[in-house]
This record gives sequence, structure tokens and C-alpha cells, in this order.
Amino acid sequence: MKRFTLFVSLLVALSVILSACAPATEAPAAEAPAEQPAAAPTAMPEPTEAPPPAPKVLKIANTANITTWDPVASFSTEAAYMANVYEQLLRINPPGSAEKYAPLLATSWKSNEDGTAWTFNLREGVIFHDGEPMNADAVVKSLDAARTSGGASFIWWMVDSIEAVDDLTVQFNLTSSAPIDLIASSLYGAWIVSPKALDAAAADENYWANGVEAGTGPYMIESYTPDQEIVFQKFENYWGGFTDKNYDTVLVQIVPEALTQQQMLEGGDVDLVTRVPAENYDSFRNNPDYTFLEEPSFFNYVGYFNTLRAPLDNVKVRQALSYAIPYDDIIKIGAKGLGTQSRGPVPAGVWPWSPDVPQYTYDLDKARELLKEAGHEGGGFSMRITYAAENDTEAAFVPLIKDSFAQIGVDATVEAIGFSQQWDEAKSDPANAQDMFIVLYWPTYSDAGSDNLWSLFYYTEKPFFNLSYWNNETYNTTLDEAIGSTVTDPATSQVKYVDAMKLLVDEAPGVFFFDTKAVFIIPNSIEGFQYNLNYPFVQYFFYQLSPAQ
Repeated sequence: MKRFTLFVSLLVALSVILSACAPATEAPAAEAPAEQPAAAPTAMPEPTEAPPPAPKVLKIANTANITTWDPVASFSTEAAYMANVYEQLLRINPPGSAEKYAPLLATSWKSNEDGTAWTFNLREGVIFHDGEPMNADAVVKSLDAARTSGGASFIWWMVDSIEAVDDLTVQFNLTSSAPIDLIASSLYGAWIVSPKALDAAAADENYWANGVEAGTGPYMIESYTPDQEIVFQKFENYWGGFTDKNYDTVLVQIVPEALTQQQMLEGGDVDLVTRVPAENYDSFRNNPDYTFLEEPSFFNYVGYFNTLRAPLDNVKVRQALSYAIPYDDIIKIGAKGLGTQSRGPVPAGVWPWSPDVPQYTYDLDKARELLKEAGHEGGGFSMRITYAAENDTEAAFVPLIKDSFAQIGVDATVEAIGFSQQWDEAKSDPANAQDMFIVLYWPTYSDAGSDNLWSLFYYTEKPFFNLSYWNNETYNTTLDEAIGSTVTDPATSQVKYVDAMKLLVDEAPGVFFFDTKAVFIIPNSIEGFQYNLNYPFVQYFFYQLSPAQ
């Protein structure tokens, strides 16, 4: 891919003229010394103003490309940049923070007793990059667009209406209790956008195409070259203000190759990267010039069993296969050690994850015993396992499953096909679809109860993502109770979620492989980096970063 670098330079020419006096000559001899004329005063240079400081430029290599610049439609990797240009009402803080949320465009919020009405008080004096005021009407217009036509519109399913109570107050009216504060902090479907821009986009479907933006965030898009680079400039009128530590300009080069990013980092061509080859981590792990971080992530790998197909319709067969998964080897080989065995489909650190949810161990004897109890002593059946051809991690670990299943007499055929093809096959003809479908999944916002647990395994007549087609009434009822009490009784909600997850593990409609880890390599020349699990596609919030002092 053709790439080029935009260099930002400041040339300052300074000239100072210094006066010099010629040496004095001797006076002619005389009876009395002649009076010398007074020396002319030395001319002093005019005072000059100090030159302005050179702009602070942050250079980043990022793999994330742009699928759309439309903040309403956005539901992909461009979130890495959107989060520096747009803002939500709130931002959820990293796990372990003293406060759960950081107020952004809202300064305070509350719900009624049953969590069906929420009121948000907005920050006064905020303006959009296009000069329009940020007020209640702008919030209503943005979120109405998000919930009716957004890429993540489904997160607002419980909202009946949003009203502007006054210029700085917004009320959400719900059809059922829900944590709107959590939803309003979502990375997708919750950006507040200038109403002027929304009107322009409604009149022109190509309005956003070339990097046009209209947010309230600390940075604006100065230029965009597709597949190559994005240049951001600080927004001088940002409500949060700037200090002399903040970067003035951020240059992002889109570099999909991990090795190229590493070479650019080590060569000083960029300050930060988002990816280096996993096999080269050790060159940074103990390097005193860098901080090497391994953090839990928002992502985990799940394998659906097709419960409509025999013998996978037998719970003991599914349990046996779950015991025949070499979890440690999968993490070591498939994830290069950067993972932890899952406890169900909720990633560690994300609500409502719990250490009380059990795990399967790698136990081939137990697997053989269960197969015998199920009437399949020695295995004797075959399976077809599909995984996404574009996912290198799956390609690395799926063969380990095949080899392990062979040891209990199960003949597994492994097939790499495009994810969309897998999806179409599973949805169009479930009873004849693949026996096992490997999926990488993550919640849309920081609630893996109403997302992962519901989306992946809740049964409806036409399941959207429950591609195991598992139908368990107790699970559905328990999950409904957990979701319904999230706001009014979080402790009870957690208990219900744990009950649902224990049932899910016991019934084994899927295999829960591992939660991934995120890796960050931060040079000592950069200060302020803070990892936030809740925003997995935002590697860097530019506003937090500054050159090391």
C-alpha cells in the first residue's frame, strides 16, 4: 500500500545586529590636552518577541481503517478516531476506578425508582466544531437518529422517547427498566453530533464521505487521505481546555502490516503503534525504553455446537467435547500466550463476569466416560468445524481441536471459510449447517449480560446470533430477571446472571475458549496513557497523552 508522511515544521529566522566600536586613535601632542568630544552612545538592538513554540506533533501508526465517517452509522474500527472527535454524554471509566463514569457532555444524571425514566443535565457553554451550540435539542436529534437508523440502533431498544425538558436537560422515557447511563456511554450509537451536520447529511448521502465531522471532542479532522493517513488538529474552543502539554497535531498513518509498524516505531518514524508481531514482543517486554503492558480485553472466543444436529443434541456429548478441548495449548499456540480461559461468554472485567462461574478442564478420560454414557463409546461420529478464514488466531488453534477430538474417536473436518459465508450457512439451513462454528465476539457496550448472554444464547423463534439454536426456558427466564433488575437491584441481577451462566456452562451449547489480552507498547517519551477496557477499538485517547517532561 502506498503511504506517505506529512511533516509539520515551523521555520523561525532570527537576526540580531551587534554594534562594534573602532579602536581609539592617539591625540596629537600639545601643551595642554585637547578636550575629546563625547563618544556617541552605542546603538542597542530593538527588543524582539520570543518565537512561538513549535507545535507538538504526535505520530501514530494504526491498523484501523475507515468504513464510514458517518457518526450515526459507525459500527467498526473507525471508532479509534471517532472517540477523539466526538463525545457521548458519559464515558465509563476503567475497571477499578473510584467513579464508574466520567461526565462528558452531561454533568449529572439520575433515574426514577424503577429505572424507566432518566434525566441528564448537560454541560453549559459547549459548542460543536462547526460553531453550533450543544444543547438538549442537539442531544435529542443525535440520539433519535442513532436509535432509529444507527449502526448500533439496537442498544436503544427500550427507549420510547427522548425529550428536551429545557435547553440543558434531557429526559429518556423507557418501556422497561434499563441502565441508560451505561448505554449512553457506548462506543457505538451514542455520539452527539451537530444538528446542522445531521440536516446536511440527510440532504446529501455523501456528506460524510471525505472526512467531514461535526463533534464536540478535543480534536478536529484537518485532512483525510483514504487508506493512508488522517491529520487531526486540536479544537481551540474545546470545553475541557488545553494545556501546553497537549499535542497540537496528531498524524495517524494507516499501516496494516504489524512488522512495518514495529520498524517505524524502532526507527523513530512514529511515536506510537497499535500492533507489532506477537513473536517480537520479547524485544520490547524488557526494554528499558518502553513500557510493555498486557491487559484483559473486551473480546473472547466461543465455539457454537449445532444443537439441532445429532449427536450434538445430547447434552452429555456436548459436555464430553467440552472436556476434550486443550484450553492451555489453545491459549499458548493460538493466542501466543495472550489469553485466559473463559468463564462462559462474558469477558473477565466486564459486567456481569464472576469467578463463581465454573470452567471445563482438559480431561480426555472424563470425555470418554461421558461419550460412553451418551451411547457413543469410542466416539464413532464425525463433525464439521468451520472458522473464519480471515482470522489468523482461529487458524492457529482450530487444528488443535481436531487433533484432540481424534483421541476420543471423533473425526473432525476443519474448514476455513469467510465469516459472512459461515453466517449465511448457519442462518439459512440450521439443521444441515456446520456442527461447530467458531466465533470471536465482544459486547457493543459494557454490559455483556444484556449483550453476550442474550445475543449468543437466548432463544427466540428467529434467533439473530444464537447459532447453537439452543432452547432452554429456564435460561431465558433467568436472563430476563437478571436484565430487568440491573438498575433496581444490581446485587440480585448479578446472582441471576451467575445462575444463567452456570446453566450455560453445564448444558454446554457452546465451548468457551479464552478471553483475549490487549498488548500496548508505550515509549518512555510519551506520558498519560491509560488503558480503558471498555473501549476496545480506541487504542489512544489523544487528549490524555503528552510528551514526557
